[in-house]
Amino acid sequence: MRTYVITGGTDGMGRGLGLHFLRRGDRVIAVASGETKGRALLAEADRLGAADRAGYVRADLSTVAGMHKVIDEVTRVADAVDGLIFGAQRFRPEREETEDGLEFTFALAYLSRFVIGHGLMEHLERAESAVIMNIAGPGGMPGRIHWDDLQLRDGYKGMRAAMQTSRCNDLLGVGFAARHPDARTRYVLYNPGFVATAMADPLPQPQRAITKTLARFFATPVDKAIVPIAGLLDDPSAAAVTAFKRGRPLPLTGADFDPAAADRLHQVTTDLLAQVAAPRR
Repeated sequence: MRTYVITGGTDGMGRGLGLHFLRRGDRVIAVASGETKGRALLAEADRLGAADRAGYVRADLSTVAGMHKVIDEVTRVADAVDGLIFGAQRFRPEREETEDGLEFTFALAYLSRFVIGHGLMEHLERAESAVIMNIAGPGGMPGRIHWDDLQLRDGYKGMRAAMQTSRCNDLLGVGFAARHPDARTRYVLYNPGFVATAMADPLPQPQRAITKTLARFFATPVDKAIVPIAGLLDDPSAAAVTAFKRGRPLPLTGADFDPAAADRLHQVTTDLLAQVAAPRR
């Protein structure tokens, strides 16, 4: 029996993957902020006869405290982690700051993956063939990291924030492998493309209605979108880090995967986390 930790695990692709693993006899620890959907997932696990293999951690992953809560809870109940799946993200059309003073999208969709991934590394290495699956946007819409304004205080746009976190996650995968050169754990960056989830819900009208209409015709259903992801978790590449777009491998070349930029982002991120932690001492 394998153990999978899934952020954003009570909705969309995270939920789909969680139920997939529960059905086949694995253990799932779902992480999300909404209690109602968490209870619904546990009820569904009970109907599947998997209540003893399903767990739920309620945590606000836009906060550093919430990120560390996940690490603490997982290490308390699991001896090893076979798969760490990052799926938590939430589009914000207007700029919001977290309680740590960080831009919401940056904190939720990038920083939580940095903190939890490094924080659970010891437990991942205890597994026979562990994988970190970062569901993000490699090879997708263009974007860049705003090094002089990572928190996007000037000229915020929801898509700009989303694309910046995608580029941050590209570099996170490259940097993670560089920081753990002897690790058995494999890092996978995966872009599922347009999937029929609730991602459009926060959009203002008429964009929300347009996106949902397009989804009915062009989006991949969750049950189909998770198939290649589950396959990569079951049979990971020998390479330390890989990237895929809709199941197609991407070359780790160009600015999006530049090792020097990855090292720079790692240092900037650790400095930022130190600043956030300073007032708590």
